[in-house]
Amino acid sequence: MDRTRLCTALVALALCGAASAQQTTAAPAPAAGQPAMDQLTPEQREALARQDADMARAALQVMQLVDADRIGEVWDGASAAMKQAVTREDFIRQVGADRGRLGPVASRGDAQVSRSLFQAGQPVPEGLYINVRSATRFANHPEPVRELVSFRLDEDRVWRVSGYSVR
Repeated sequence: MDRTRLCTALVALALCGAASAQQTTAAPAPAAGQPAMDQLTPEQREALARQDADMARAALQVMQLVDADRIGEVWDGASAAMKQAVTREDFIRQVGADRGRLGPVASRGDAQVSRSLFQAGQPVPEGLYINVRSATRFANHPEPVRELVSFRLDEDRVWRVSGYSVR
């Protein structure tokens, strides 16, 4: 996928995500930052399900860019918060090294989506985040590895990549 399509997909997610984000933060949330599903309206649950599916697709696109060794393109479209935390060269080097040890992707499990709200003064820049993780099998590793793509709702109400990792 080219950078333009990735950016377009992330902008499109912001349009539906901004409304969902407002609904998410309006509902009482447990300590982990997840909304209490039984306290959401059916419309809010439906909006969250749509957003989960959209974010899972966006995360897969990011994972596929990493698969294709187009790691720099992920950084290019990332959140300013991520760009302040890590240089392009360091991001490419670290992700490339982590993935290089694991080998090519053999399979990916279903995406699991979670949300976190970080307040000022925490180790992560303040904001609303969506994390998409997948149990991924790689050629050089016998057990599934947790592959994670994080997105941050930036000040302009656009969801952008804020992190990628494998563990």
